[in-house]
Amino acid sequence: MNRIDLRFKILREEGRKAMIPFIVAGDPEIETTIELVEAMDEAGADIIELGIPYSDPLADGPIIQASSTKALLNGVKIPDIMEAVHKIREKSDVPLIYLVYYNSVFRYGIERFMQEAKKAGIDGLIIPDLPLEEREELMKIAGNYEVYLIPLVAPTSQERIKKICENGKGFVYCVSTTGVTGVRQDIETNIKDYMDIISKYTDMPKALGFGISDSEMAKKFKPYCDGIIVGSAIVKKIDEGKNKTEIIDNVKKFVKEIKDVL
Repeated sequence: MNRIDLRFKILREEGRKAMIPFIVAGDPEIETTIELVEAMDEAGADIIELGIPYSDPLADGPIIQASSTKALLNGVKIPDIMEAVHKIREKSDVPLIYLVYYNSVFRYGIERFMQEAKKAGIDGLIIPDLPLEEREELMKIAGNYEVYLIPLVAPTSQERIKKICENGKGFVYCVSTTGVTGVRQDIETNIKDYMDIISKYTDMPKALGFGISDSEMAKKFKPYCDGIIVGSAIVKKIDEGKNKTEIIDNVKKFVKEIKDVL
């Protein structure tokens, strides 16, 4: 059983919701990324997203864009990230997902990327710019390596939600609002109605992301979904840390605060 399925099965049995943090691999540098994953795992993270840095991350707001730029300036490349995942797997069995833009996969070679991701210990992929009409080949290759391609829907998806979720695996990444990622004070979308619409088309777990910035927001929205995704707020704490120890301590504390309300 894929680690993602197993984790959601355990969470359902325990009546809890998933805490899914996101960080950019290689920010501030790759060794800290490894230690951050281990710290978030210890803090109770259920699934961890690792962003593969990209020069034009169209779905990301300024906080994650800046993080991705720093990682690229550090010279971090896909083989470095694959090797980091190998090292993480020596100590941790937490489900791991790559958030990666399609051009990075295509240029690396789809087959090569999937093979190395599986060998490293990656459980799933989120590809925010993969058009629905062009995902068949990639989904087939991912399936051959038992790497889940996680569907991503938005409030504007409407009648496309059914098609987007078809053959998807793991969970549905539910974008909370229109626009890009970023820390928000509130989310205007009617989350209950939005989740109800998605539930008409799939029984996969639903994880809500984009704009959830603290434990209060996580607590507010947890009744309507199966997991909460937090990215920009964590990346911001990494940026604000004065040194590695402070970065890891602050992120670990923040992840635990959110996990405690879920």
